[in-house]
Amino acid sequence: MKIICIGRNYAKHIAELANERPENPVVFLKPDSAILPNKNPFFIPPFSDDVHYEVEVLVKINKVGKHIDAKFAHKYYDEIGLGIDFTARDVQAKCKEKGLPWEKAKAFDGSAVVGNFYPKEEFDLENLQFQLDKNDEVVQDGNTQSMLWKIDELIAYVSQYFTLKKGDILFTGTPEGVGKVKENDVLTGVLAGKKAFQIRVK
Repeated sequence: MKIICIGRNYAKHIAELANERPENPVVFLKPDSAILPNKNPFFIPPFSDDVHYEVEVLVKINKVGKHIDAKFAHKYYDEIGLGIDFTARDVQAKCKEKGLPWEKAKAFDGSAVVGNFYPKEEFDLENLQFQLDKNDEVVQDGNTQSMLWKIDELIAYVSQYFTLKKGDILFTGTPEGVGKVKENDVLTGVLAGKKAFQIRVK
């Protein structure tokens, strides 16, 4: 399985990082080794002093697809979840300065939190509220209404480049409010009122 991630899919997050608004979705990959094992803490890697949380709605692909039309994209997933794309922001900044790929900053071991998945029929995907709490304080509060590209559009776009396979996970982008994690932080993801995950930072 592979993890396909979308960057810069919420305008306010683009603004908070002073990035340029893209003409097309920004796509990058994480290996399966990036998935944080269930119930394990997240360990801040020794190569970074500035790891940020980025909460995102997740989509689990349920069958093989290539060159998928957006109007048929809904047939390629039936579960929605919530997760975190951990980012070593200091490492990413150095990579961006030199025009280098982001993998060291985005795809390191444990950098992908994958929470519980739920049947998509339980949600209004066009108006899906989600949030991240840090130590019981809301730090990110997002809604899929604010996506620049909706879930089905993202599936159609990425399937032009990558064959989607059963079990692949699509990270759909993060809203504003990203920030640094510290040792002993407790991060809790809430998807439409459902507690999707909780992890401790070490």
